[in-house]
Amino acid sequence: QVQLVESGGGLVQAGGSLRLSCAASGSIFSIINMSWYRQAPGQQRELVAAITRGSSTNYADSVKGRFTISRDSAKNTVYLQMNSLKPEDTAIYYCNAHLVSGVTGTKDYWGQGTQVTVSS
Repeated sequence: QVQLVESGGGLVQAGGSLRLSCAASGSIFSIINMSWYRQAPGQQRELVAAITRGSSTNYADSVKGRFTISRDSAKNTVYLQMNSLKPEDTAIYYCNAHLVSGVTGTKDYWGQGTQVTVSS
């Protein structure tokens, strides 16, 4: 069994910062990619940022220059540093890991989500 546990969400004023963390645990052989998605009320889930095993990164245009994704491979953990937050960043943020499990093979796993609210 594989679990992703997120932390770091909360309420912040516009212009502020938050740092999200997501730790993967369980029967993990190899993590290929880790990503952050978000879903605002009434909206579809969208990719925010992704990082590969080789630390290549990809960002949504709306967060480029403000958000930074990083990973600690030794801890199977991914981070999302969010600066200059805007009210439109308000959403539930979900961690995703595309990994090889010792039990189920290659599969996507999701965290439970963490709420980020940015007040104006």
